Amino acid sequence: MGVPGAAAQSYPAKPIRLIFPLSPGSSSNDILGRALALRLSDALGQSVVADYRPGAAGIIGSTSAAKAPADGYTLLIGYTSSIIIGPIVYPAPGFDPVTDLTPIARIAIVPYAIVAHASLPAKTVKELVALAKTHPGEIIYATSGSGSLSNLAVELFKMSARVNMRGVHYKAAAPAANDLLGGHVQLHFTGLTSATSHLKSGRLRVIAVTTPLRSALYPELPTVHESGLPGYNVSSALGILAPAKTPQTIVRRLHDEITKVLNGTDMKNFVLTNGAEPALLDPEQFGGYIKSEIVKWARVVKAAQVKAD
Repeated sequence: MGVPGAAAQSYPAKPIRLIFPLSPGSSSNDILGRALALRLSDALGQSVVADYRPGAAGIIGSTSAAKAPADGYTLLIGYTSSIIIGPIVYPAPGFDPVTDLTPIARIAIVPYAIVAHASLPAKTVKELVALAKTHPGEIIYATSGSGSLSNLAVELFKMSARVNMRGVHYKAAAPAANDLLGGHVQLHFTGLTSATSHLKSGRLRVIAVTTPLRSALYPELPTVHESGLPGYNVSSALGILAPAKTPQTIVRRLHDEITKVLNGTDMKNFVLTNGAEPALLDPEQFGGYIKSEIVKWARVVKAAQVKAD
């Protein structure tokens, strides 16, 4: 049930709970979400309080948000793994991201990158594809876990390039990155910031970024799209959602305030320096994006027979 019109107009009249379906300090999603919450508190004149509910790749926190009262006082930091991939790879996620959540605004995207150990004799996408075709099943790649975006990104690459490579599934990005640094695996599809943090060691190289456009922070890096696999596009999106049936007056108020925050130079610079790119979408556009990404990744999951850990 929605709140009466007068109540919606006076919104917010009390603090807002923002559910983070992840652990504190675990990723740029947390850093960006907390920065937005702080600025949104000032804009709304009410505290936006972080409520951490990690577990099951974001499913636990997302389900909690989806089942909360639709009054605008419970919001969700949603990201690709928690609201798109998780509901696909988990057999009983407990919520439907399309029918149980109301999109408010997409905030940013985090580009991914193909990172290689320096010993891999391939410096471009074309060379990587040629090497994989010459030596099928011999290139070993790491993922951040079976059913993760890291996993699906490489499966999409294999399908697009029609190559066969062998995967090792870790429990998180950090151990995968460590084994890549040690040369135990040769490739890792991971967040661009995580990748570039190790480049100075000289043991790793970025072959390409996975977004259609080049990174604003690293414009010298080519994209997979421009390197012979047109249409290849992988990034992790970050946005704000609310329980389904949240009054549209509240959704619009929140979207307008988030837009003002994101258009500020301070927040724009903060997003960029934390490895993401501002990518604002309104409620309708964000909802359409979620639906299209679900269709895209569901096809990859089915074709590659991917299952969650």
